[in-house]
Amino acid sequence: MITLAEGLRLPTNGLDYTILAIYFVVVLGIGFAAKRSVKTSLDFFLSGRSLPAWVTGLAFVAANLGATEILGMAANGAQYGAYTVHWYWIGAIPAMVFLGLVMMPFYYGSKVRSVPEFLLHRFGPSSHLLSSVIFAVSSVLIAGVNLYAMAIVLQALLGWPQWVAIVVAGVFVLAYITIGGLSSAIYNEVLQFFVILAALIPLTIVGLKRVGGWDGLTSSLDASHGDAFLTAWKGTGIGEANPLGANWLTIVLGLGFVMSFGYWTTNFAEVQRALSAKNLSAAKRTPLIAAFPKIFIPLVVVVPGLIALVMEPALGKSKDGLQYNDAIPVLMRDLLPNGVLGIAVTGLLAAFMAGMAANVSSFNTVFTNDIWAAYLKKGREDRYYLRTGRVVTAVGVLIGMGTAFIASSFSNIMNYLQTLFSFFNVPLFVVFIIGMFWKRTSAAAGFWGLLTGTLAAMVNYFGLYKQGIIAIPSEQGANFVSSIVAFVVGALVMVLVTLVTKPKPAASLAGLVYGSRSPGMEDLPAEGDDAWYRKPALLGWGALILAAVCYIPFSF
Repeated sequence: MITLAEGLRLPTNGLDYTILAIYFVVVLGIGFAAKRSVKTSLDFFLSGRSLPAWVTGLAFVAANLGATEILGMAANGAQYGAYTVHWYWIGAIPAMVFLGLVMMPFYYGSKVRSVPEFLLHRFGPSSHLLSSVIFAVSSVLIAGVNLYAMAIVLQALLGWPQWVAIVVAGVFVLAYITIGGLSSAIYNEVLQFFVILAALIPLTIVGLKRVGGWDGLTSSLDASHGDAFLTAWKGTGIGEANPLGANWLTIVLGLGFVMSFGYWTTNFAEVQRALSAKNLSAAKRTPLIAAFPKIFIPLVVVVPGLIALVMEPALGKSKDGLQYNDAIPVLMRDLLPNGVLGIAVTGLLAAFMAGMAANVSSFNTVFTNDIWAAYLKKGREDRYYLRTGRVVTAVGVLIGMGTAFIASSFSNIMNYLQTLFSFFNVPLFVVFIIGMFWKRTSAAAGFWGLLTGTLAAMVNYFGLYKQGIIAIPSEQGANFVSSIVAFVVGALVMVLVTLVTKPKPAASLAGLVYGSRSPGMEDLPAEGDDAWYRKPALLGWGALILAAVCYIPFSF
Protein backbone atom coordinates (compact mmCIF):
# COMPACT_ATOMS: atom_id res chain seq x y z
CA MET A 1 0.00 0.00 0.00
CA ILE A 2 2.54 2.56 1.08
CA THR A 3 5.82 0.69 1.26
CA LEU A 4 8.63 3.24 1.21
CA ALA A 5 12.00 2.62 -0.31
CA GLU A 6 15.15 1.91 1.65
CA GLY A 7 17.49 4.82 2.19
CA LEU A 8 14.84 7.35 3.21
CA ARG A 9 16.01 7.59 6.83
CA LEU A 10 16.01 11.23 7.91
CA PRO A 11 18.99 12.79 9.75
CA THR A 12 16.87 13.87 12.72
CA ASN A 13 18.44 15.13 15.94
CA GLY A 14 17.41 16.31 19.39
CA LEU A 15 15.96 19.58 18.09
CA ASP A 16 13.61 17.73 15.75
CA TYR A 17 12.42 15.39 18.50
CA THR A 18 11.90 18.35 20.85
CA ILE A 19 9.56 19.95 18.32
CA LEU A 20 7.69 16.66 18.00
CA ALA A 21 7.39 16.33 21.79
CA ILE A 22 6.06 19.89 22.14
CA TYR A 23 3.39 19.11 19.57
CA PHE A 24 2.24 16.02 21.50
CA VAL A 25 2.01 18.04 24.73
CA VAL A 26 -0.09 20.74 23.04
CA VAL A 27 -2.40 18.11 21.51
CA LEU A 28 -3.12 16.57 24.91
CA GLY A 29 -3.47 20.05 26.45
CA ILE A 30 -6.22 20.87 23.96
CA GLY A 31 -7.96 17.61 24.86
CA PHE A 32 -7.97 18.43 28.58
CA ALA A 33 -9.09 22.01 27.89
CA ALA A 34 -12.03 20.74 25.81
CA LYS A 35 -13.03 18.27 28.52
CA ARG A 36 -14.56 21.06 30.60
CA SER A 37 -17.24 21.65 27.96
CA VAL A 38 -18.28 17.97 27.67
CA LYS A 39 -21.29 17.44 29.92
CA THR A 40 -23.78 15.73 27.58
CA SER A 41 -23.64 13.34 24.65
CA LEU A 42 -24.42 16.26 22.32
CA ASP A 43 -21.30 18.00 23.65
CA PHE A 44 -19.23 14.88 23.05
CA PHE A 45 -20.51 14.03 19.57
CA LEU A 46 -21.27 17.49 18.12
CA SER A 47 -19.53 20.00 20.42
CA GLY A 48 -22.95 21.09 21.67
CA ARG A 49 -23.48 22.77 18.28
CA SER A 50 -21.57 25.79 19.59
CA LEU A 51 -18.50 26.37 17.39
CA PRO A 52 -17.89 29.42 15.16
CA ALA A 53 -17.74 29.07 11.38
CA TRP A 54 -14.02 29.82 11.02
CA VAL A 55 -13.16 27.00 13.43
CA THR A 56 -15.45 24.44 11.80
CA GLY A 57 -14.32 25.60 8.33
CA LEU A 58 -10.63 25.02 9.06
CA ALA A 59 -11.43 21.73 10.79
CA PHE A 60 -13.46 20.72 7.72
CA VAL A 61 -10.49 21.10 5.38
CA ALA A 62 -7.99 19.68 7.92
CA ALA A 63 -10.10 16.55 8.41
CA ASN A 64 -9.67 15.91 4.69
CA LEU A 65 -5.99 16.89 4.65
CA GLY A 66 -4.74 13.69 6.22
CA ALA A 67 -1.35 12.27 5.39
CA THR A 68 -3.01 9.85 2.99
CA GLU A 69 -4.14 12.96 1.12
CA ILE A 70 -0.67 14.53 1.31
CA LEU A 71 1.32 11.44 0.36
CA GLY A 72 -1.36 10.21 -2.02
CA MET A 73 -1.85 13.45 -3.95
CA ALA A 74 1.89 14.02 -4.13
CA ALA A 75 2.12 10.48 -5.52
CA ASN A 76 -0.64 11.33 -7.99
CA GLY A 77 1.25 14.48 -8.99
CA ALA A 78 4.38 12.44 -9.72
CA GLN A 79 2.42 9.71 -11.52
CA TYR A 80 -0.26 11.66 -13.38
CA GLY A 81 1.17 15.21 -13.55
CA ALA A 82 -1.16 18.22 -13.71
CA TYR A 83 -4.17 15.96 -14.25
CA THR A 84 -4.13 15.67 -10.44
CA VAL A 85 -5.57 19.19 -10.07
CA HIS A 86 -8.91 17.76 -11.19
CA TRP A 87 -9.29 16.20 -7.73
CA TYR A 88 -9.41 19.73 -6.30
CA TRP A 89 -10.90 22.20 -8.75
CA ILE A 90 -13.56 19.99 -10.30
CA GLY A 91 -13.46 17.09 -7.83
CA ALA A 92 -13.96 19.09 -4.62
CA ILE A 93 -14.93 22.76 -4.93
CA PRO A 94 -18.30 22.42 -6.74
CA ALA A 95 -19.43 19.70 -4.34
CA MET A 96 -18.31 21.70 -1.28
CA VAL A 97 -20.30 24.70 -2.53
CA PHE A 98 -23.33 22.48 -3.17
CA LEU A 99 -23.07 21.08 0.36
CA GLY A 100 -22.96 24.54 1.89
CA LEU A 101 -25.67 26.21 -0.17
CA VAL A 102 -28.12 23.35 -0.80
CA MET A 103 -27.66 20.44 1.61
CA MET A 104 -26.60 21.98 4.93
CA PRO A 105 -29.99 23.66 5.47
CA PHE A 106 -31.55 20.17 5.40
CA TYR A 107 -28.88 18.53 7.54
CA TYR A 108 -28.65 21.27 10.16
CA GLY A 109 -32.28 22.38 10.01
CA SER A 110 -33.53 18.87 10.74
CA LYS A 111 -31.31 18.78 13.88
CA VAL A 112 -29.94 15.32 13.07
CA ARG A 113 -26.77 14.14 14.77
CA SER A 114 -25.44 12.25 11.77
CA VAL A 115 -25.90 11.66 8.05
CA PRO A 116 -27.54 8.22 8.57
CA GLU A 117 -30.05 9.82 10.96
CA PHE A 118 -31.17 12.06 8.10
CA LEU A 119 -31.90 8.89 6.09
CA LEU A 120 -33.92 7.58 9.05
CA HIS A 121 -36.25 10.56 8.84
CA ARG A 122 -36.43 10.55 5.03
CA PHE A 123 -36.63 6.82 4.26
CA GLY A 124 -37.10 4.86 7.47
CA PRO A 125 -35.20 2.31 9.59
CA SER A 126 -34.08 -0.07 6.79
CA SER A 127 -32.10 2.60 4.91
CA HIS A 128 -30.94 4.03 8.23
CA LEU A 129 -29.47 0.76 9.51
CA LEU A 130 -27.84 -0.11 6.17
CA SER A 131 -26.25 3.32 5.81
CA SER A 132 -25.09 3.25 9.44
CA VAL A 133 -23.31 -0.06 8.91
CA ILE A 134 -21.74 1.25 5.69
CA PHE A 135 -20.55 4.41 7.45
CA ALA A 136 -19.12 2.47 10.39
CA VAL A 137 -17.21 0.06 8.15
CA SER A 138 -15.84 2.75 5.84
CA SER A 139 -14.81 4.96 8.78
CA VAL A 140 -12.63 2.32 10.43
CA LEU A 141 -11.19 1.26 7.07
CA ILE A 142 -10.05 4.81 6.31
CA ALA A 143 -8.92 5.45 9.90
CA GLY A 144 -6.80 2.32 9.69
CA VAL A 145 -5.21 3.48 6.45
CA ASN A 146 -4.04 6.67 8.16
CA LEU A 147 -2.66 4.85 11.17
CA TYR A 148 -0.87 2.09 9.31
CA ALA A 149 0.46 4.42 6.65
CA MET A 150 1.88 6.63 9.38
CA ALA A 151 3.61 3.64 10.97
CA ILE A 152 5.31 2.72 7.70
CA VAL A 153 6.40 6.31 7.09
CA LEU A 154 7.83 6.76 10.59
CA GLN A 155 9.63 3.45 10.35
CA ALA A 156 11.28 4.53 7.09
CA LEU A 157 11.99 8.12 8.09
CA LEU A 158 12.81 7.89 11.80
CA GLY A 159 13.61 4.21 12.32
CA TRP A 160 10.68 3.65 14.69
CA PRO A 161 9.40 0.05 14.70
CA GLN A 162 5.93 -0.19 13.19
CA TRP A 163 4.28 -1.28 16.41
CA VAL A 164 5.79 1.68 18.30
CA ALA A 165 4.49 4.18 15.74
CA ILE A 166 1.04 2.54 15.73
CA VAL A 167 0.79 2.55 19.52
CA VAL A 168 2.10 6.11 19.95
CA ALA A 169 -0.21 7.72 17.37
CA GLY A 170 -3.18 5.53 18.29
CA VAL A 171 -2.85 6.33 22.00
CA PHE A 172 -2.64 10.08 21.40
CA VAL A 173 -5.65 10.13 19.07
CA LEU A 174 -7.57 7.93 21.51
CA ALA A 175 -6.62 10.16 24.43
CA TYR A 176 -7.64 13.52 23.07
CA ILE A 177 -10.90 12.32 21.48
CA THR A 178 -11.93 10.28 24.53
CA ILE A 179 -11.15 13.17 26.87
CA GLY A 180 -12.55 16.11 24.93
CA GLY A 181 -14.87 14.57 22.33
CA LEU A 182 -15.46 16.28 18.99
CA SER A 183 -14.42 19.71 20.34
CA SER A 184 -10.97 18.33 21.10
CA ALA A 185 -10.75 16.75 17.63
CA ILE A 186 -11.86 19.95 15.89
CA TYR A 187 -9.59 22.35 17.78
CA ASN A 188 -6.69 19.96 17.23
CA GLU A 189 -7.56 19.88 13.53
CA VAL A 190 -7.31 23.67 13.41
CA LEU A 191 -3.86 23.43 14.99
CA GLN A 192 -2.93 20.58 12.67
CA PHE A 193 -3.98 22.60 9.62
CA PHE A 194 -1.38 25.27 10.40
CA VAL A 195 1.28 22.72 11.39
CA ILE A 196 0.75 20.90 8.07
CA LEU A 197 1.14 24.16 6.13
CA ALA A 198 4.26 25.00 8.14
CA ALA A 199 5.69 21.68 6.95
CA LEU A 200 4.64 21.82 3.29
CA ILE A 201 5.26 25.46 2.37
CA PRO A 202 9.05 25.40 3.09
CA LEU A 203 9.27 22.05 1.30
CA THR A 204 7.67 23.54 -1.81
CA ILE A 205 9.70 26.76 -1.79
CA VAL A 206 13.06 25.08 -1.24
CA GLY A 207 12.19 22.38 -3.78
CA LEU A 208 11.30 24.91 -6.46
CA LYS A 209 14.54 26.77 -5.84
CA ARG A 210 16.51 23.51 -6.17
CA VAL A 211 15.01 22.69 -9.61
CA GLY A 212 15.40 26.20 -11.02
CA GLY A 213 12.02 27.69 -10.18
CA TRP A 214 8.77 27.10 -12.04
CA ASP A 215 10.45 27.54 -15.41
CA GLY A 216 13.11 24.97 -14.54
CA LEU A 217 10.46 22.55 -13.31
CA THR A 218 8.28 22.85 -16.40
CA SER A 219 11.15 22.62 -18.87
CA SER A 220 12.51 19.49 -17.16
CA LEU A 221 9.12 17.75 -17.14
CA ASP A 222 8.31 18.79 -20.70
CA ALA A 223 11.58 17.21 -21.81
CA SER A 224 11.08 13.98 -19.85
CA HIS A 225 7.29 13.48 -19.97
CA GLY A 226 6.03 15.55 -22.91
CA ASP A 227 4.18 18.84 -22.99
CA ALA A 228 0.84 17.26 -22.02
CA PHE A 229 2.10 16.22 -18.56
CA LEU A 230 1.63 19.73 -17.16
CA THR A 231 -1.77 20.36 -18.70
CA ALA A 232 -5.07 19.39 -17.14
CA TRP A 233 -7.12 18.66 -20.25
CA LYS A 234 -4.75 17.85 -23.12
CA GLY A 235 -5.10 14.24 -24.24
CA THR A 236 -8.43 13.71 -22.45
CA GLY A 237 -10.50 13.32 -25.60
CA ILE A 238 -12.49 10.10 -25.83
CA GLY A 239 -10.15 7.45 -27.21
CA GLU A 240 -6.98 9.47 -26.51
CA ALA A 241 -4.23 8.15 -24.23
CA ASN A 242 -3.04 10.02 -21.14
CA PRO A 243 -1.29 9.06 -17.86
CA LEU A 244 -4.55 9.21 -15.90
CA GLY A 245 -6.28 6.68 -18.13
CA ALA A 246 -9.47 8.76 -18.18
CA ASN A 247 -11.20 11.01 -20.69
CA TRP A 248 -13.03 14.30 -20.17
CA LEU A 249 -16.37 12.50 -19.80
CA THR A 250 -15.24 10.20 -16.99
CA ILE A 251 -13.38 13.11 -15.35
CA VAL A 252 -16.44 15.39 -15.40
CA LEU A 253 -19.10 12.75 -14.63
CA GLY A 254 -17.11 10.15 -12.69
CA LEU A 255 -14.85 12.41 -10.63
CA GLY A 256 -16.40 15.88 -10.90
CA PHE A 257 -19.99 14.83 -10.27
CA VAL A 258 -20.53 11.32 -8.95
CA MET A 259 -17.43 10.69 -6.81
CA SER A 260 -16.98 14.30 -5.73
CA PHE A 261 -20.58 14.98 -4.75
CA GLY A 262 -20.83 11.50 -3.27
CA TYR A 263 -17.85 12.15 -0.99
CA TRP A 264 -18.26 15.78 0.04
CA THR A 265 -22.02 15.77 0.59
CA THR A 266 -22.43 12.44 2.43
CA ASN A 267 -19.09 11.74 4.13
CA PHE A 268 -19.90 12.18 7.81
CA ALA A 269 -16.26 12.76 8.77
CA GLU A 270 -16.65 16.09 6.93
CA VAL A 271 -20.33 16.87 7.49
CA GLN A 272 -19.93 16.33 11.25
CA ARG A 273 -17.73 19.43 11.41
CA ALA A 274 -20.46 21.56 9.88
CA LEU A 275 -23.12 20.04 12.17
CA SER A 276 -21.10 21.22 15.18
CA ALA A 277 -21.42 24.89 14.11
CA LYS A 278 -23.26 27.30 16.38
CA ASN A 279 -26.16 28.07 14.03
CA LEU A 280 -27.47 27.41 10.52
CA SER A 281 -25.59 30.36 9.02
CA ALA A 282 -22.27 29.07 10.42
CA ALA A 283 -23.08 25.52 9.27
CA LYS A 284 -23.71 26.70 5.69
CA ARG A 285 -20.47 28.72 5.69
CA THR A 286 -18.35 25.84 7.04
CA PRO A 287 -17.70 24.04 3.71
CA LEU A 288 -17.62 27.38 1.87
CA ILE A 289 -14.85 28.72 4.09
CA ALA A 290 -13.01 25.41 3.70
CA ALA A 291 -13.25 25.68 -0.10
CA PHE A 292 -10.82 28.60 -0.30
CA PRO A 293 -7.78 26.91 1.29
CA LYS A 294 -8.75 23.72 -0.57
CA ILE A 295 -8.31 25.57 -3.89
CA PHE A 296 -4.65 26.28 -3.11
CA ILE A 297 -3.70 22.92 -1.56
CA PRO A 298 -2.30 21.65 -4.92
CA LEU A 299 0.48 24.25 -4.62
CA VAL A 300 1.88 22.48 -1.55
CA VAL A 301 0.87 18.88 -2.34
CA VAL A 302 0.80 18.29 -6.10
CA VAL A 303 3.72 20.61 -6.92
CA PRO A 304 6.08 18.79 -4.49
CA GLY A 305 5.20 15.57 -6.31
CA LEU A 306 6.31 17.18 -9.57
CA ILE A 307 9.50 18.50 -7.93
CA ALA A 308 10.33 15.03 -6.59
CA LEU A 309 9.94 13.62 -10.09
CA VAL A 310 12.60 16.04 -11.38
CA MET A 311 14.96 15.46 -8.45
CA GLU A 312 14.50 11.67 -8.57
CA PRO A 313 13.77 10.70 -12.21
CA ALA A 314 13.65 7.00 -11.22
CA LEU A 315 10.59 7.60 -9.04
CA GLY A 316 8.02 4.89 -9.73
CA LYS A 317 10.08 3.29 -12.50
CA SER A 318 11.11 0.15 -10.61
CA LYS A 319 9.18 -2.00 -8.17
CA ASP A 320 12.27 -2.34 -5.97
CA GLY A 321 13.30 1.34 -6.09
CA LEU A 322 11.64 4.61 -5.13
CA GLN A 323 7.85 4.56 -5.49
CA TYR A 324 5.47 7.44 -6.18
CA ASN A 325 4.45 7.34 -2.50
CA ASP A 326 8.07 8.31 -1.69
CA ALA A 327 7.74 11.79 -3.25
CA ILE A 328 7.28 13.81 -0.03
CA PRO A 329 9.75 11.74 2.07
CA VAL A 330 12.40 12.13 -0.66
CA LEU A 331 12.08 15.91 -0.54
CA MET A 332 12.17 15.94 3.26
CA ARG A 333 15.35 13.86 3.23
CA ASP A 334 17.14 15.86 0.56
CA LEU A 335 16.05 19.45 1.21
CA LEU A 336 15.33 20.24 4.85
CA PRO A 337 17.81 21.12 7.60
CA ASN A 338 17.31 20.06 11.22
CA GLY A 339 14.65 22.09 12.98
CA VAL A 340 12.71 22.60 9.77
CA LEU A 341 12.93 18.82 9.37
CA GLY A 342 11.35 18.44 12.81
CA ILE A 343 8.48 20.71 11.74
CA ALA A 344 8.03 18.66 8.56
CA VAL A 345 7.91 15.36 10.46
CA THR A 346 5.50 16.91 12.97
CA GLY A 347 3.34 18.18 10.09
CA LEU A 348 3.23 14.73 8.52
CA LEU A 349 2.33 13.16 11.86
CA ALA A 350 -0.30 15.87 12.43
CA ALA A 351 -1.81 15.07 9.05
CA PHE A 352 -2.07 11.37 9.87
CA MET A 353 -3.64 12.13 13.23
CA ALA A 354 -6.11 14.61 11.70
CA GLY A 355 -7.26 12.05 9.13
CA MET A 356 -7.55 9.29 11.69
CA ALA A 357 -9.29 11.47 14.30
CA ALA A 358 -11.88 12.65 11.76
CA ASN A 359 -12.87 9.10 10.93
CA VAL A 360 -12.75 7.83 14.53
CA SER A 361 -14.97 10.69 15.74
CA SER A 362 -17.48 10.01 12.96
CA PHE A 363 -17.35 6.26 13.74
CA ASN A 364 -18.12 6.74 17.43
CA THR A 365 -21.04 9.06 16.64
CA VAL A 366 -22.64 6.81 14.04
CA PHE A 367 -22.12 3.57 15.98
CA THR A 368 -23.35 4.99 19.30
CA ASN A 369 -26.35 7.01 18.04
CA ASP A 370 -27.39 5.17 14.89
CA ILE A 371 -26.70 1.53 15.78
CA TRP A 372 -26.33 1.10 19.54
CA ALA A 373 -28.90 3.63 20.77
CA ALA A 374 -31.31 3.17 17.86
CA TYR A 375 -31.49 -0.64 17.71
CA LEU A 376 -29.62 -2.32 20.58
CA LYS A 377 -29.98 -0.23 23.75
CA LYS A 378 -32.90 2.16 23.37
CA GLY A 379 -34.13 4.72 25.85
CA ARG A 380 -31.18 4.86 28.23
CA GLU A 381 -30.18 8.04 30.06
CA ASP A 382 -27.89 10.48 28.29
CA ARG A 383 -24.95 9.73 30.61
CA TYR A 384 -25.01 6.10 29.44
CA TYR A 385 -24.59 7.12 25.79
CA LEU A 386 -21.79 9.52 26.72
CA ARG A 387 -19.91 6.62 28.37
CA THR A 388 -20.70 4.38 25.42
CA GLY A 389 -19.26 6.95 23.02
CA ARG A 390 -15.96 6.97 24.89
CA VAL A 391 -15.77 3.16 24.89
CA VAL A 392 -16.63 3.00 21.19
CA THR A 393 -13.84 5.50 20.50
CA ALA A 394 -11.34 3.07 22.00
CA VAL A 395 -12.85 0.19 20.02
CA GLY A 396 -12.64 2.22 16.80
CA VAL A 397 -8.96 3.00 17.34
CA LEU A 398 -8.16 -0.65 18.05
CA ILE A 399 -10.04 -1.84 14.97
CA GLY A 400 -8.35 0.86 12.92
CA MET A 401 -4.96 -0.52 13.88
CA GLY A 402 -5.60 -3.59 11.77
CA THR A 403 -7.94 -2.65 8.93
CA ALA A 404 -5.41 -1.09 6.56
CA PHE A 405 -3.77 -4.43 5.79
CA ILE A 406 -6.67 -4.91 3.35
CA ALA A 407 -5.09 -2.20 1.20
CA SER A 408 -1.66 -3.83 0.94
CA SER A 409 -2.11 -4.57 -2.77
CA PHE A 410 -2.32 -0.89 -3.72
CA SER A 411 0.92 0.88 -4.70
CA ASN A 412 -0.79 4.30 -4.62
CA ILE A 413 -2.85 4.91 -1.48
CA MET A 414 -5.18 7.36 -3.22
CA ASN A 415 -6.23 4.55 -5.55
CA TYR A 416 -7.36 2.59 -2.50
CA LEU A 417 -9.23 5.51 -0.93
CA GLN A 418 -10.96 6.40 -4.19
CA THR A 419 -12.02 2.75 -4.50
CA LEU A 420 -13.64 2.92 -1.06
CA PHE A 421 -15.41 6.16 -1.98
CA SER A 422 -16.83 4.64 -5.17
CA PHE A 423 -18.18 1.69 -3.14
CA PHE A 424 -19.64 3.53 -0.17
CA ASN A 425 -20.15 7.25 -0.80
CA VAL A 426 -21.50 7.29 -4.35
CA PRO A 427 -24.53 5.03 -3.64
CA LEU A 428 -25.32 7.18 -0.59
CA PHE A 429 -25.22 10.29 -2.76
CA VAL A 430 -27.69 8.72 -5.21
CA VAL A 431 -30.14 8.07 -2.40
CA PHE A 432 -29.69 11.54 -0.93
CA ILE A 433 -29.97 13.50 -4.15
CA ILE A 434 -33.03 11.67 -5.50
CA GLY A 435 -34.77 11.54 -2.14
CA MET A 436 -34.11 15.22 -1.54
CA PHE A 437 -35.37 16.46 -4.91
CA TRP A 438 -38.17 13.95 -5.68
CA LYS A 439 -40.90 13.91 -3.03
CA ARG A 440 -42.47 10.77 -4.53
CA THR A 441 -39.38 8.65 -3.67
CA SER A 442 -40.51 5.85 -1.36
CA ALA A 443 -38.86 4.35 1.72
CA ALA A 444 -38.23 1.04 -0.06
CA ALA A 445 -36.53 2.87 -2.94
CA GLY A 446 -33.97 4.36 -0.56
CA PHE A 447 -32.96 0.96 0.79
CA TRP A 448 -32.79 -0.86 -2.54
CA GLY A 449 -31.07 2.02 -4.30
CA LEU A 450 -28.37 2.11 -1.63
CA LEU A 451 -27.88 -1.66 -1.63
CA THR A 452 -27.83 -2.18 -5.41
CA GLY A 453 -25.62 0.87 -6.03
CA THR A 454 -23.02 -0.46 -3.59
CA LEU A 455 -23.13 -3.96 -5.07
CA ALA A 456 -22.95 -2.62 -8.63
CA ALA A 457 -19.75 -0.68 -7.88
CA MET A 458 -18.17 -3.77 -6.31
CA VAL A 459 -19.20 -6.03 -9.19
CA ASN A 460 -17.80 -3.59 -11.75
CA TYR A 461 -14.50 -3.28 -9.89
CA PHE A 462 -13.87 -6.85 -8.70
CA GLY A 463 -15.89 -8.82 -11.20
CA LEU A 464 -15.24 -6.91 -14.44
CA TYR A 465 -12.15 -4.70 -14.09
CA LYS A 466 -10.00 -6.93 -11.88
CA GLN A 467 -10.87 -10.02 -13.92
CA GLY A 468 -9.90 -8.29 -17.16
CA ILE A 469 -13.38 -8.52 -18.66
CA ILE A 470 -13.35 -4.78 -19.31
CA ALA A 471 -10.12 -2.94 -20.12
CA ILE A 472 -9.52 0.31 -18.23
CA PRO A 473 -6.03 1.85 -18.42
CA SER A 474 -5.60 2.72 -14.71
CA GLU A 475 -6.95 2.14 -11.19
CA GLN A 476 -8.25 5.70 -11.07
CA GLY A 477 -10.00 5.27 -14.38
CA ALA A 478 -11.62 2.11 -13.00
CA ASN A 479 -12.79 4.04 -9.93
CA PHE A 480 -14.39 6.70 -12.12
CA VAL A 481 -16.25 4.02 -14.08
CA SER A 482 -17.32 2.19 -10.89
CA SER A 483 -18.72 5.46 -9.57
CA ILE A 484 -20.75 6.08 -12.72
CA VAL A 485 -22.05 2.48 -12.63
CA ALA A 486 -23.04 2.81 -8.95
CA PHE A 487 -24.86 6.06 -9.63
CA VAL A 488 -26.74 4.85 -12.71
CA VAL A 489 -27.76 1.49 -11.22
CA GLY A 490 -28.79 3.04 -7.89
CA ALA A 491 -30.81 5.75 -9.62
CA LEU A 492 -32.59 3.34 -11.95
CA VAL A 493 -33.49 1.00 -9.10
CA MET A 494 -34.80 3.90 -7.01
CA VAL A 495 -37.01 5.13 -9.84
CA LEU A 496 -38.40 1.65 -10.58
CA VAL A 497 -39.04 0.78 -6.93
CA THR A 498 -40.67 4.15 -6.31
CA LEU A 499 -43.11 3.63 -9.17
CA VAL A 500 -44.41 0.38 -7.63
CA THR A 501 -44.43 1.35 -3.93
CA LYS A 502 -46.25 3.95 -1.84
CA PRO A 503 -44.57 7.28 -1.07
CA LYS A 504 -44.26 8.65 2.45
CA PRO A 505 -46.98 11.11 3.52
CA ALA A 506 -46.11 14.67 2.50
CA ALA A 507 -46.57 15.88 6.08
CA SER A 508 -43.66 13.70 7.25
CA LEU A 509 -41.22 15.24 4.74
CA ALA A 510 -41.04 18.80 6.12
CA GLY A 511 -37.42 19.93 6.03
CA LEU A 512 -36.33 16.72 4.31
CA VAL A 513 -37.11 17.47 0.65
CA TYR A 514 -36.38 20.46 -1.53
CA GLY A 515 -39.10 23.11 -1.36
CA SER A 516 -40.12 22.27 2.21
CA ARG A 517 -38.90 23.77 5.47
CA SER A 518 -38.48 22.62 9.05
CA PRO A 519 -38.52 24.85 12.16
CA GLY A 520 -34.71 24.53 12.39
CA MET A 521 -34.35 26.30 9.05
CA GLU A 522 -35.86 29.45 10.55
CA ASP A 523 -32.92 30.08 12.92
CA LEU A 524 -32.05 33.76 12.96
CA PRO A 525 -28.42 34.59 12.09
CA ALA A 526 -26.17 35.67 14.94
CA GLU A 527 -24.98 39.25 15.18
CA GLY A 528 -22.63 39.97 12.29
CA ASP A 529 -23.66 36.92 10.25
CA ASP A 530 -25.55 39.10 7.80
CA ALA A 531 -22.41 41.06 6.82
CA TRP A 532 -21.90 41.06 3.05
CA TYR A 533 -18.60 39.15 3.22
CA ARG A 534 -20.31 36.34 5.15
CA LYS A 535 -23.09 35.81 2.64
CA PRO A 536 -23.04 32.08 1.71
CA ALA A 537 -23.97 32.78 -1.91
CA LEU A 538 -21.05 35.22 -2.30
CA LEU A 539 -18.61 32.76 -0.73
CA GLY A 540 -19.89 29.90 -2.87
CA TRP A 541 -19.77 31.69 -6.20
CA GLY A 542 -16.44 33.25 -5.30
CA ALA A 543 -14.94 29.80 -4.70
CA LEU A 544 -16.33 28.44 -7.99
CA ILE A 545 -14.97 31.37 -10.02
CA LEU A 546 -11.57 31.19 -8.34
CA ALA A 547 -11.32 27.44 -9.02
CA ALA A 548 -12.19 28.01 -12.68
CA VAL A 549 -9.54 30.75 -12.94
CA CYS A 550 -6.92 28.39 -11.48
CA TYR A 551 -7.47 26.04 -14.43
CA ILE A 552 -6.29 28.66 -16.94
CA PRO A 553 -2.49 28.20 -16.49
CA PHE A 554 -2.92 24.40 -16.77
CA SER A 555 -5.17 24.38 -19.82
CA PHE A 556 -2.82 25.39 -22.64
